[in-house]
Amino acid sequence: MKSNLTNRPLHALHASAMTRKIIWGLLISAAGVLSYFSLMDWDSTRVEIQIMDLWKLIDQGPSQFNPKAAIDVHEGPEGAEMTCRYSQLDNIRIGPSEIAGTVTREVVRPQSLRTKPETKIAFHTPRYGLENYSNAIFDLLIKKGFTNVRAEDAPSIWYNMLPMFVPMVPILLIVFYMMRQGRTGLAAAFGRSRGKLYAQKGICITFNDVAGIDEAVEELREVVDFLKSPEKYLVLGGRIPKGILLVGPTGTGKTLLAKAIAGEADVPFFSLSGSDFVEMFAGVGAARVRDMFKQAQAKAPCIVFIDELDSLGKIRGNGMESTHDEREQTLNALLVEMDGFTSNNGVIIMAATNRPNMLDPALLRPGRFDRHVLVDRPDVRGREKILRVHLQKVNLDHSVDVRWIAKITSGFVGADLANLVNEAALLAARSNKSCITMQEFNECVERHTSGLEKRQRVMRPDEKKRLAYHESAHALMTCFLPDADPVHKVS
Repeated sequence: MKSNLTNRPLHALHASAMTRKIIWGLLISAAGVLSYFSLMDWDSTRVEIQIMDLWKLIDQGPSQFNPKAAIDVHEGPEGAEMTCRYSQLDNIRIGPSEIAGTVTREVVRPQSLRTKPETKIAFHTPRYGLENYSNAIFDLLIKKGFTNVRAEDAPSIWYNMLPMFVPMVPILLIVFYMMRQGRTGLAAAFGRSRGKLYAQKGICITFNDVAGIDEAVEELREVVDFLKSPEKYLVLGGRIPKGILLVGPTGTGKTLLAKAIAGEADVPFFSLSGSDFVEMFAGVGAARVRDMFKQAQAKAPCIVFIDELDSLGKIRGNGMESTHDEREQTLNALLVEMDGFTSNNGVIIMAATNRPNMLDPALLRPGRFDRHVLVDRPDVRGREKILRVHLQKVNLDHSVDVRWIAKITSGFVGADLANLVNEAALLAARSNKSCITMQEFNECVERHTSGLEKRQRVMRPDEKKRLAYHESAHALMTCFLPDADPVHKVS
């Protein structure tokens, strides 16, 4: 299976097919609306003349007998009114809902907007409520001498009802597709798992890219070996662990370990976050948990990695006044799926958290999370290994002492060390250097521990003197104490 297909959620193909059907339905509906209006004798450029103004123009007779026959009509909004003159009434058509025809139109006031006469301008006059006056209008036209007059047949009932039904077509199509899809429709999309399925070829991270946490790597390497050759363990009565919990401070490499397992194990790997299960609608998170295990069971044996488990599995009944029913339902569903009456064999749950004290005890017991792996801050040797991994990608000066950098970065985690190397590269580029030297690393460590150097800070002479005495005393005491670290810099 190709990685570009398996990197998408399993429900993506169903959702995209559903979306395509709805888009096609909307396009067909839009085409129907356009066709309807194109079949109608409808022109947005027509001018509207009120019935009383038209009556006055008819009363003056046709232009053949009365060349001065015209009416002046005030048009436009208040404050921007203009006076239009209509004349030469012709091509009159009397319909059941309007009177239409052509006139000559000319703007006469104000002077700045005055235009030349425009001939054969289409007009219409609405006559809803005045249908009984058709004979009176026709008699007046004949009496005044108009000859180009004709009547229009009444439209069918479907012609009048069509404008009401056309806007409903898109809504009916969407409802139809939702009912047809059932559980795979748009409404059920809330209950689908948001986990992503990764193929082995799609992840390039292995255990060789993980350094400084050898104990955790060995623990997880055994899990990968179990997945590759389970018979070695089954012959001794062992069983595959159901859950592995990675515990440690932020930035120590818990997620990186999970990616390394995905790169090493030749099994499907699902990845998602604990917040993907939490919604404001009750029951949605529980449905997503069940859907996730359903997908994973179909691919078993496989690994499901849940990052930030504490957002999902917080302890219940902690004495708070209000409880989150949705979160508790989601946690209950996870507990049942991991070790309930319908246990899922072959599905290994891996999770990561930096707050194990917030997790529910029922989630931490053996049978659910059988193995707890501590991913702690690296020691000086671990920091040196992590630095060597990240320094492979940068151009170093021969004077850089990796062991010394590891010694002065006590308390740094893997993410801090990766950021340290990147910041040193940026400082070297800012100084237009061709390689990174120890000066950049020392400055980055000082930035991390003490903050930016305040070069423009104004200090009084007496304050400088007090600070000099104070820092000199620190340096002297460090030199005289036998177990203290050597003085690196006095500032």
